[in-house]
Amino acid sequence: MTPKNEPGRIVVGVGAVIWNGRGEVLLIRRANPPRQHEWSLPGGKVEFGEPLRAALHREVREETGLEIEILGLVDVAELITAGAEAGTRLHYVLVDFSARVLAGEPVAASDALEARWFATHEVAALPLWDETRRIIALSTKQISSQR
Repeated sequence: MTPKNEPGRIVVGVGAVIWNGRGEVLLIRRANPPRQHEWSLPGGKVEFGEPLRAALHREVREETGLEIEILGLVDVAELITAGAEAGTRLHYVLVDFSARVLAGEPVAASDALEARWFATHEVAALPLWDETRRIIALSTKQISSQR
């Protein structure tokens, strides 16, 4: 999600915990702030007038080349950061979904430096935002209860 917003505005974004048939989760390494160079969920900014699910399909396709099926809402996370100038702040509201891959092989594109599948036990050792870990854990429970 490359922010093209003004300080003091709220940016709405979507993210996907994408699962493959081997029970692995797809993560991307972010090319841009916020949380540049960290592993994260694929996703990005919702455009004005764009439904959340349509934004998620578009962002995942742009960032990874994958086609997905959305399985359900996981939760909402927020990131409020201090801006470059004193007193400015950025506020991101991130709506996260569980999904499964339907077609394609992950390729880092758009805002991603890398895109890789990880076993859930590998996620603990990665540099991740705590909220990303929480969302993955919730999605893991959601997916296991659907089997």
